[in-house]
Amino acid sequence: MQTIQTTVPTRVIGLMSGTSVDGIDAALVEISGTDLDLKVELVTGATYPYPTDLRERILAICAGAAISMAEFAEIDDAIALVFAQAAENIQTGHQPATLIGSHGQTVYHRPPGHWGLVTRDWGLGKILPNPQSLGYSLQLGRGALIARVTGITTVSNFRVADIAIGGHGAPLVPRVDAYLLSHPQEGRCIQNIGGIGNVTFIPPHRDNWLSKILGWDTGPGNSLLDLAVEHLTDNAKTYDEDGKWAASGTPCNPLVEKWLSQDYFHLPPPKSTGRELFGVTYLHQCLQDAEAYQLSPADLLATLTEFTAATIAYSYRTFLPQLPDRILLCGGGSRNLYLKHRLQLLLPSVPVETTDEVGLSADFKEAIAFAVLAYWRHLGIPGNLPTATGADQEVLLGEMYLGQQ
Repeated sequence: MQTIQTTVPTRVIGLMSGTSVDGIDAALVEISGTDLDLKVELVTGATYPYPTDLRERILAICAGAAISMAEFAEIDDAIALVFAQAAENIQTGHQPATLIGSHGQTVYHRPPGHWGLVTRDWGLGKILPNPQSLGYSLQLGRGALIARVTGITTVSNFRVADIAIGGHGAPLVPRVDAYLLSHPQEGRCIQNIGGIGNVTFIPPHRDNWLSKILGWDTGPGNSLLDLAVEHLTDNAKTYDEDGKWAASGTPCNPLVEKWLSQDYFHLPPPKSTGRELFGVTYLHQCLQDAEAYQLSPADLLATLTEFTAATIAYSYRTFLPQLPDRILLCGGGSRNLYLKHRLQLLLPSVPVETTDEVGLSADFKEAIAFAVLAYWRHLGIPGNLPTATGADQEVLLGEMYLGQQ
């Protein structure tokens, strides 16, 4: 195994597929330093789509489809192989990496103290959920197989260590955001808009600043928008490019207000969520609510976009100590120009930009973050931030599988 050096750049691959299941984001980066002196340079990034049949099966599992243990193992391996192929492809024409950080594919996420958890008597007496109950989060695409196929030491299964000490296991990027995107005078919100939205609030980089950083899942990001586009086009399209379709419609504000009454938005952080809440069933409820207003497809998408932007703005106004000086968007939703525009209108006093504008790729920031988390794991540096996840303490994140280089 090759030893990581912190004084010279180390090549690391970050692999990430979010709740939208739209493909594997791969980032080949050079990393040096540790935390305060952390430096990251993106060598190259690319998104590799899932094979159609595999993506459809993953989405079905996320929606609660029954699956045998044999098929579970097959899909776990299939996802790992697609991730391994992405890792090999991203290195083409470049010096090889010595480490991979793979988030895997989330197929189930249950926060700690999860409300509405079905109780069942397994012959042990009823086990009831309570605020101290541990969460559960499952990511497929096992790191052991990625390491075996690529020959590169792989860190995966990042969430379980945080969950084991009472955390949500999400969001895991705030510590990386803090060291890459903080500013000495400026308070910033780093807003990722993947399938689910999550925020990192970073106060100005001064004394005890790390203990004041906050983070949580804000609610739906692209999830409802993408599901609606698939529904409206009979699966001919999977997303609204640049938000152009939604931009041609008119939001229905009474619906937005109704949807904002959902319990999740009023829970104080730390908190996390996923497609288990903001998925197909939720969209169907939204469609049912919208029937009374006789919305056109464009109006429906405009309303869902407004709702997504409103969940972010409401989150900031309700749970932050003060509004940030700047909002930096990343993730696929940062390319939705209509969503960005609506968020700016809802928070008119705060500039809404992307992380591209401060030198960190908005498209690949999440993949870069998991490269950094793998790098920290190899160096023995904690990767979680308890103020964001609710964990009892800082902890090393990820399970390491040695390569054979």
